[in-house]
Amino acid sequence: MDETMLRDLVPQVLSALIHRGADFAAAEDAVQEALLEAIRRWPHEPPNDAKGWLTAVAWNKFLDAARSDTARRRREDTVHAEPCAPPAPASDDTLQLYLLCAHPALSSSSAVALTLRAVGGLTTGQIAQAYLVPERTMAQRISRAKRKLVGARFTDPGGVATVLKVLYLIFNEGYSGDVDLVAEAIRLTRQVARHANHPEVLGLLALMLLTAARRPARATPDGSLIPLVDQDRTAWDSELIDEGTTVLQHALAREQLGEYQAQAAIAALHADAPTTQETDWTQIVEWYDELVSITHSPVARLNRALALGHAKSPEAGLAELRALPDSLPRHAAAAAYLQERRGDLAEAARLYAQAAIRASNLAERNYLMHQASRLNTCLD
Repeated sequence: MDETMLRDLVPQVLSALIHRGADFAAAEDAVQEALLEAIRRWPHEPPNDAKGWLTAVAWNKFLDAARSDTARRRREDTVHAEPCAPPAPASDDTLQLYLLCAHPALSSSSAVALTLRAVGGLTTGQIAQAYLVPERTMAQRISRAKRKLVGARFTDPGGVATVLKVLYLIFNEGYSGDVDLVAEAIRLTRQVARHANHPEVLGLLALMLLTAARRPARATPDGSLIPLVDQDRTAWDSELIDEGTTVLQHALAREQLGEYQAQAAIAALHADAPTTQETDWTQIVEWYDELVSITHSPVARLNRALALGHAKSPEAGLAELRALPDSLPRHAAAAAYLQERRGDLAEAARLYAQAAIRASNLAERNYLMHQASRLNTCLD
């Protein structure tokens, strides 16, 4: 059974139920039940019309729930008159479903969870495993999100920018458990790109593809972190790089620059360089200038300082860092890297050790401690 195809149908089937009179929360429950039924039955009884089958089963699940809920008697009178297996609507409101899942009433974590379940077609258990939380916790998070959308159809949704933020959050979770959230985020962003005429959607897709291309070289078999400068670039996925570059060119041709396009342009320059030394650091600094002007992000300024340390000199990069608060995540690690390139190994070792204490995850902490130990060994 093609599970990717099955999940691609989820927003279309959900849209069909909403058009037939179900509210978002009730429709989403019914679609999830239909998915479970499909997983049980399709391997042995594949349907001729997958979308029609899912729509019919989900609609009947919705009707069953409506009949058993006395609080919905009035709505039951309306929907019960409809045929039990309504055809899917000609219009596809997939983008509107993404917008609803990114509703301004929802927190980022709730929007992520609801997006993965309602339009991604993942089960609550899969999402919980991916985010390393108990299934009960994730179920409660999704239930709270759905309660906030009770009665919602396609009114007062979030904006495309919010949808992209949610997808970017999913992408950055990487891989955990049975669900590859990098692949899932790319799949969902491709789906949005088919429905949204927006250059930043293409920008985000390009950024994901170019970043994912480096994944085979980002860690050792035991999970140890390999920074960009030390990665085996022959292990990068050339097909993803080619696709990402092409998608980025289409986005930039629209001449409506946004933050994801700027980040993708930086990633493309890294992907194009055979080595760190041959990277066009001057152009990367220029793209960081664009990114900082768009976002005013201190993290973008920190990364610009690192690029400037290559394009001009480590001293120039350190001067830029001094203008930023040292409480900024990875500030100490960036300073350590530039101090090492400058030749002050003792100060670099001290900063690497300091950065390790502040590291946000074990892989990063281990890498930074190894760097500090390496330099201290050189000093002995």
